[in-house]
Amino acid sequence: MGQVIWSPSSLEDIHQVAQFIARDSSDQAALFVGRLIEATDRLASVPLSGRIIPEIGHPECREIIYGAYRIMYRVQGDDVWITGVVHGAQDWKPGN
Repeated sequence: MGQVIWSPSSLEDIHQVAQFIARDSSDQAALFVGRLIEATDRLASVPLSGRIIPEIGHPECREIIYGAYRIMYRVQGDDVWITGVVHGAQDWKPGN
C-alpha cells in the first residue's frame, strides 16, 4: 500500500476553493475540504480506482470526482500524487 501525497499546487487549489466557500460559511468550507481530502483516502490502497483523465489519456494520469470538483492525480509506483483540484465546469487543459 502506497501513500497519497498532495502537491503544493493541489493544496493551493484547495485553499482557493475553501476561500470561495468561506465567503458564505467558514464552517461549510472546512467541512468541504475535510470531505474532499477524505475522498482521496481510498487511493492509497486502490490507486487505479479513478478514471483516466480524458484530456491526457495516459493510464497513470487519473481523477476522481468529488461534488463538482475533479481531483486529478498521477500514479507513481505504489504512491499517488494529487496534482490538482479543478471545478468540473472549468475548461481545463494539460499544462493549465
